[in-house]
Amino acid sequence: MNRVKIRQQIEEYLEQLSPERLLVAADFLAYLAAREENDATEELLNIPGFQEVFEKAKKNVEEGKVISVDKLKRKY
Repeated sequence: MNRVKIRQQIEEYLEQLSPERLLVAADFLAYLAAREENDATEELLNIPGFQEVFEKAKKNVEEGKVISVDKLKRKY
């Protein structure tokens, strides 16, 4: 089943739910979304050297040692 059909099916189910059950569904979806974010973050943190490179990149941004996307687009 593709993404569009899945969303349509979910919408059909949601239309059948009472307000109380909609709250439960919303809470569950919020939990799944948070879990997805946490899994993605954990995956990044497990990359060897990622944290060090990320901290260096943040420092470069703070110090203005970066080029904006607009400038890069104009240059290339």
